[in-house]
Amino acid sequence: MKPLLATAAVLALLPGLALAENAPAKTAPKAAVKSKAAKGATPQAANKTVVAKAAPTARRTPAQATAAAATAAAATGAATARASLGPEELDIAKRVYVGEMACELGASVRVAADAQEPGHFHLEGKGFKFHMAPVTTSTGAVRLEDHKAGAVWLQIANKSMLMDQKRGQRLADECKGPEQVAVAEAQKKAPPQNLLDAPPPK
Repeated sequence: MKPLLATAAVLALLPGLALAENAPAKTAPKAAVKSKAAKGATPQAANKTVVAKAAPTARRTPAQATAAAATAAAATGAATARASLGPEELDIAKRVYVGEMACELGASVRVAADAQEPGHFHLEGKGFKFHMAPVTTSTGAVRLEDHKAGAVWLQIANKSMLMDQKRGQRLADECKGPEQVAVAEAQKKAPPQNLLDAPPPK
């Protein structure tokens, strides 16, 4: 009987032993996964956020800054020039003859109104190009000047002339538009009367 009881006791313990042996086998894979995760990445790496770097802001060189300042100054100067024309200058501009004008010695000058700057004019010829504005005179003659270049355009009834004040010379003379040609022809036909030839007053 004792051998049978001992055998029965051993058989009763076998299921518990089987469960104890199988338990570590089931938990082992989880532990292995955790250890692999721990070896593969550190806490800092796991929490690391990728941040895109902003492109560096372009910085101007001294030359670029100087050029930008010069451009701004030129724009301001042009605006001041436009604003400086008063009623008298604008009235003079209305009397400027425009178009292609033949001058002496086969030269020619082309006068064109500046569409961008009312009251201003472009004068072009062989070897020169000026941007001019009207200037008031005491004689009533039409006078245009390019202050920067030192050029002066004088227009009277029968002719016009272009002078370089810096060099003290004429660039073009006896320039005539159609209106001035008509006046010059009329003066030839009826020259001014000499005071010495005038009859004595009665």
